[in-house]
Amino acid sequence: MSVASAQRTTESLDRFITRLEELSQTAGWPEIDYDPKWPSPCHMAEVKTGESVRWRPVRQTPTTDMFERLEQALETTIHPDLIAFYSRYWSDPLPARTDEGELSLLQAWNPEDMERLRSNLIGHALAKQKQKQPLTLFFACSLPDGEYIMTINNSDGTVWVETPGKPPIRQLASSLAEFIDTLTPLPADYQE
Repeated sequence: MSVASAQRTTESLDRFITRLEELSQTAGWPEIDYDPKWPSPCHMAEVKTGESVRWRPVRQTPTTDMFERLEQALETTIHPDLIAFYSRYWSDPLPARTDEGELSLLQAWNPEDMERLRSNLIGHALAKQKQKQPLTLFFACSLPDGEYIMTINNSDGTVWVETPGKPPIRQLASSLAEFIDTLTPLPADYQE
């Protein structure tokens, strides 16, 4: 597993966000009802409870130790591409279009959401272990129904589509960077 691979993932995600920013110049950034119990660095303004606030993806600083703790919990090394993907931005899920349909790139909204993500990744990994399947870890789901998830094979970084609880169906790309580069961003408030 290589640092260069993780760097390519970061660069691909940055290009995707740049394309989303260009789209948002005409479509505008999405709005969300402000909830003081669920704050995010993504908020573009200070508002009061119940008011709408525009949001956008923002770089994570400082970095999180969530993946070190995930590796300890699973007693395995997590593929660096997945770490790079989830550690780059704070954001709501980001809709995108592929040649095969639409999907939502999963992201963490705030540190509490990152903990929820950690729990979900552990649950997914334990289900894979119980079913004696190779470890894959999710990073996206199909729209509109979430029937399929896009995963990284933890041992080699290939990208797959699978149905939750089942073995991978087919390979989509040889790396996460390659897969992200094929995506077309949709407006962040896209309604499927």
